[in-house]
Amino acid sequence: MAMDDQLSSTSRLEAFSDGVIAVIITIMVLELKVPAQRGVAGLLSVVPTLVVYFISFSFTAIYWVNHHHLVHRIEQSDQRVLYANLGFLFCLSLLPFFTSYVLEKENDSFSIALYAASMVITGFSFLLLRLAIERRMRVAGTFHPGDAAIQRKHLLSLGLYGLAIPLAYYHPSVALADIALVTVVWIVPTAGTKPCDDDNR
Repeated sequence: MAMDDQLSSTSRLEAFSDGVIAVIITIMVLELKVPAQRGVAGLLSVVPTLVVYFISFSFTAIYWVNHHHLVHRIEQSDQRVLYANLGFLFCLSLLPFFTSYVLEKENDSFSIALYAASMVITGFSFLLLRLAIERRMRVAGTFHPGDAAIQRKHLLSLGLYGLAIPLAYYHPSVALADIALVTVVWIVPTAGTKPCDDDNR
């Protein structure tokens, strides 16, 4: 049997992915610091930090939900799926660093552009995972037209992330809002798909 044809249960893949994503979220939470200043003024001083954390948490959480639904579409994973999943987890694991970078540089243009670039890279890595899983779905005969609509939505998301990179040098706050908009795009169900099939980003 060829290496690419070796099949395994998806349960270990999903358990490992859940563990990595949980660690990613934990690392981001540890970056939240109580302000030295007391009262409302102190709380207001950390609002920018909370906004960036919220975006990063939402980004990770939606990937987790989409990963869950996507992996459940297949019963077995092959080598392409396993390596694509590792690539996705590697890219996603860098998110705490880029989140901290934005906060350390106080949301300047370069840090926001770098943050957006990390979103593009992670989104592309998830697209590769989607394509690997869709290959398994085609073999099993479970691929349907709704999956193509989700794929277009994924490409739209990559385009919005890409737009945020040059935008960051003109309006950093608008670029950050553009990144946050992608989160909203994935919360809204995709037309022509069942709720349970709206499973990737």
